[in-house]
Amino acid sequence: MSNRIALITGASRGIGKACALALSEAGARVVLAARNVEKLEEVAGEVRAKGREAFVVSLDMSSPESIKEAFSKTAKEFGPVHILVNNAAITRDGLALRMKPDDWNAVISTNLSGAFFAMQQVLQGMMKERWGRIINISSVVGESGNAGQANYVASKAGLIGLTKSLAQEMASRNITVNAVAPGFVETDMTQALSPELKERLLTTIPLKRFGKPEDIAAAVRFLASDEAGYITGTVIDVNGGMYM
Repeated sequence: MSNRIALITGASRGIGKACALALSEAGARVVLAARNVEKLEEVAGEVRAKGREAFVVSLDMSSPESIKEAFSKTAKEFGPVHILVNNAAITRDGLALRMKPDDWNAVISTNLSGAFFAMQQVLQGMMKERWGRIINISSVVGESGNAGQANYVASKAGLIGLTKSLAQEMASRNITVNAVAPGFVETDMTQALSPELKERLLTTIPLKRFGKPEDIAAAVRFLASDEAGYITGTVIDVNGGMYM
């Protein structure tokens, strides 16, 4: 992976940050993208402290203009993206019966449409290089469903379908497209859950623990490597066995 450029969306914290650090340790030059540039600079500092290169770019996944701008700035100032990790996502939970159109649209446009537009930005460069890795971060609930998250589940299930379609379109150019579906991972998103709910969730996980961002990053690092060159259109479940 040495000197290949990896762009990670939602890289300011949680799974995105862990992916950025793992890819950087594997030799990639990392592009950290998210809305919170201040937090990204902190992550970039961690990367640079280890003697590796990092480039920070502001990115709003709900805006196709912002996505286009971020990728063209990256190409101009840092180089072409060889590895894309689509990790940025939001939740706006609520029962379907009462879900407001704004909450539906915000989640779909960030988690699904944003990921698609990001992929569009890198395809041409990867085709020219005849090498590329796209890794989409889906979710266990995109496979199992989850009450109260119709919008989030639809976006994450959509990402799996998108992964498989793109994998078929791009395979002849030596570009692999895969998804990683995390289970419940210790991040800011799950931190908000009540202790009772956490306890109940643990009973559904055979390994009896929540995942760590590093567990997800390890799968992403593998899929981005040369060793994973014969894997495409697949979903790697990293969920402690809660969905099989």
